[in-house]
Amino acid sequence: MARAKKAKANGTGSVLGFEASLFLAADKLRKNMDAGEYKHVALGLIFLKYISDAFEARREELVAAKAKGADPEDRDEYTSENVFWVPKSARWSFLQANAKQPTIGKLIDDAMLAIEKENPTLKGVLPKDYARPALDKTSLGGLIDLFAGIGLGDADARSKDILGRVYEYFLSEFASAEGKQSGQFYTPRSVVRVLVEMLAPYKGRVFDPCCGSGGMFVQSEKFVEAHGGRRGDISVYGQESNSTTWRLAKMNLAIRGIEANIAWNNEGSFLNDGHKDLKADYVLANPPFNDSDWGGERLRDDARWKYGVPPVGNANFAWVQHFVHHLAPTGIAGFVLANGSMSSNQSGEGEIRKAMVKADLVDCMVALPGQLFYSTQIPVCLWFLARNKKNGRFRDRRGEVLFIDAREFGTLVDRVHRELSDADVAKIAGTYHAWRGDKDAGKYEDVAGFCKSAKLDEVAAHGHVLTPGRYVGAAEVEDDGEPFDQKLARLTKTLAEQFAEGARLEGAIRTSLRSLNATT
Repeated sequence: MARAKKAKANGTGSVLGFEASLFLAADKLRKNMDAGEYKHVALGLIFLKYISDAFEARREELVAAKAKGADPEDRDEYTSENVFWVPKSARWSFLQANAKQPTIGKLIDDAMLAIEKENPTLKGVLPKDYARPALDKTSLGGLIDLFAGIGLGDADARSKDILGRVYEYFLSEFASAEGKQSGQFYTPRSVVRVLVEMLAPYKGRVFDPCCGSGGMFVQSEKFVEAHGGRRGDISVYGQESNSTTWRLAKMNLAIRGIEANIAWNNEGSFLNDGHKDLKADYVLANPPFNDSDWGGERLRDDARWKYGVPPVGNANFAWVQHFVHHLAPTGIAGFVLANGSMSSNQSGEGEIRKAMVKADLVDCMVALPGQLFYSTQIPVCLWFLARNKKNGRFRDRRGEVLFIDAREFGTLVDRVHRELSDADVAKIAGTYHAWRGDKDAGKYEDVAGFCKSAKLDEVAAHGHVLTPGRYVGAAEVEDDGEPFDQKLARLTKTLAEQFAEGARLEGAIRTSLRSLNATT
């Protein structure tokens, strides 16, 4: 069982009581089932509840409008409003009525099959393993009853994005419960927000060749809508090699009405690129850290390695060059990598990094605090690459690199996990926007200990190491005006008093011990 957690802040200062309470109740029902298995059980049912609620809400609207010619049995009336057609045997009311039956697992499997049959875009996406003997049917029925109490797909729930909040919270909590295995499907929301807010993908093609559960795409769509754009202003492309994670991504996007071209194959992006001809305006990604099993020995002469052949034992710079390969002439990439990528000189990595710096691809480097990820304690950083630093969208920043040191940012939400606040995200993104010359972003200035705009010759002087701490320096300490000799005398006196107090306490303890020994 996952340890019960206190409700935590959602990045806006409020507390997630509803989502946290729902997860804790659902988590109790999993008993001894592994979190990795239970994830698909719970999230599959949440998806089913959502599309059933949305269908029923739309059906009520059509029934009310029958006098005006609306037809509740016309599928086009549903699909035109981005609502999936749900057969009677797959509707939540039917499943809840049979929740206590021993055959409930098979009924859910049949419902998933029926939905896929009626909605081709969901073919092969939904989980269909609820009838397996190992899945306790009493707990399964309890989960159905639990989810029955929340509206997910009606108009009110959709306006409040109840489904999105629940789904995202469940994903994050399962990631925490799974530990290291979760990294392949979930990137913490605050990290994704930094990437999206910095890149600001208002329009164009967004690509993630290792898309996990699709969080980059969801946040990109939210960004567009939050800034007055339309959902269709960006087109989404992705690839995922893990079939169960691919299904999570498809469901995660489907429940939000996001159309996406997500390729899947067992071989993955390196060996079987699902979007060979794509040139994206934005690349957003969190590739597997330091992956040693990426098939590099079969790709020594690949055309993507413009800046050097990546080592077989580490895929970091294979990913970096894969991202560059898929960038449009004015494209920008933002992605997560392990901190070692900024300074490693092993197996030719330093030479690849040097070649990319000299080609003026590196736009910004951000050092992040530790403990952000559920899956690893490896410190991570954010890279931002620009194909053309003089493209008319922003100021001409050729020959410059921005370094941001955000290692002291974030707040602990429990003993081992940290999150970046809205203010943290705004400060990091705002600094980048001011530096690159976004409209209304304000004037950029170097801040000791936090940010520095460095010329390429300065980067070269540091051996093309891209660690922000090397460039931003130490934060300035405000002078309190106390003369040095007075401050020294005051601190010396305080230290002497502390030593004296320590000696007094030590003496008292020794006296107590002697008294205790005498009585025994």
